[in-house]
Amino acid sequence: MDPKKFRKAAHRLVDWMADYLEDPGEYPVLPDVEPGEVRAQIDDEAPGQGEDFEAIFSDFENLVVPGMTHWNHPGFFAYFPANHSPPSVLAEMLTATLGAQCMSWETSPAATELEEAMMEWLADLIDLPRGFTGVIQDTASSATLVSLLTAREAAADGEVGRKGMAKGGRDWVIYTSTEAHSSVDKAVKLAGFGLENLRKVGVDEDFAMCPDGLAEAVVADREAGKVPLAVVATVGTTSSTAVDPLREIGAVAEREDLWLHVDAAYAGSAAILPEKRWIFDGIEYADTMVFNPHKWLLTNFDCSAYFTKDVDALISTFQASPEYLKTRHDREVSNFRDWGIPLGRRFRALKLWFVLRSYGADGLRAILRRHIELARWFRGAVDDHPDFEILAPSPFGLVCFRYTPEGVGEAELDEMNQEVLSRLRDEKSLHLTHTRLGEKFCLRMSIGQWQTEGHHVERAWEIITGVVEELRR
Repeated sequence: MDPKKFRKAAHRLVDWMADYLEDPGEYPVLPDVEPGEVRAQIDDEAPGQGEDFEAIFSDFENLVVPGMTHWNHPGFFAYFPANHSPPSVLAEMLTATLGAQCMSWETSPAATELEEAMMEWLADLIDLPRGFTGVIQDTASSATLVSLLTAREAAADGEVGRKGMAKGGRDWVIYTSTEAHSSVDKAVKLAGFGLENLRKVGVDEDFAMCPDGLAEAVVADREAGKVPLAVVATVGTTSSTAVDPLREIGAVAEREDLWLHVDAAYAGSAAILPEKRWIFDGIEYADTMVFNPHKWLLTNFDCSAYFTKDVDALISTFQASPEYLKTRHDREVSNFRDWGIPLGRRFRALKLWFVLRSYGADGLRAILRRHIELARWFRGAVDDHPDFEILAPSPFGLVCFRYTPEGVGEAELDEMNQEVLSRLRDEKSLHLTHTRLGEKFCLRMSIGQWQTEGHHVERAWEIITGVVEELRR
């Protein structure tokens, strides 16, 4: 494709993109396809000769788009948001066009220095205490692994990295809550600690970690000859957005010499709101923390903001400097290839820069406040309905609830709510997911898409109550 053809094709794409961004709600939020249906329409082999762009784009429109779940549909209330926005999309186009490999300062000086600036902007926006230094990771899952690997190497003075777990390891134990994200389990496995050395601490009635339970578990492990190493606290759990009490957990971590990582993947963005800064009360105890602008700050996936107090420990864990990567400026600059797992790095800071400048702090705050207010309205509607109940606090954009008609036992309630969810998915105009809280099957209404407005939430409630009426009949 020569530049002339590229220009024509790009105009065609941008027109389609603008139409899509203008009204993603014209599509069903969930695709009407069966497993294997898309694959059956794709050729078994790559073509021998190049094909015309119009043919390729036609297949995109007719094959790919109908098979997509539209995450930025205003009726998407599942999981947590994976947002984008027009300025972020534009930045991604430029990133792809530049095609830069941003692994070190010399490979792309502007990418490195813009990333440094964006991490400072984010730290300021969430009022993070001084002493933290930021870098962009791909996901919070990677960030948790990076944190635990750093904790391991710091505790072993680098012995594991040099000699392996068999010679440099200890009988380390990691702690988190029963409501923590599964990425903690994965990180514990990958870091070599073993799942048998992961302690799931109990939670309170609001599903937040019990600091006393943490303290008791640490004492018990020490008495058993184990070596408590680290605790992962969560600000905004996946199931219910519970907020672990960082100050109390931090006090335990300080007293017991535990590394503290804070996973605020979803809810951390809320700290740009002064009225939500309480979620980070005690964050000064943390060694590392992460939150995802790609969830609630209108920035395309992937973009995780990871902060650490000990840059030297981070770099000593991940640094690898073969001769072919050395440059004359290495002692003067940050080479972010040494700040995480992959060597190669995308220019993620550009989209963050575009978003923060396009909306401004006040614009982003207004959007988050709108989502929180919509969740408050939805929670009120659930509360007012005699056949529904709320199952957890709703400090952000998530409401956990279930259908509870009078005189129905717990086992049957689970079955009925599973049926409600199944019928909602068949509806295809909105998308919810589920979880279990205290062994109860419940529905999750997650409000956070950038184009979701009040009438979308009201319509969702009408559909939900309509499904319940059909089920009742």
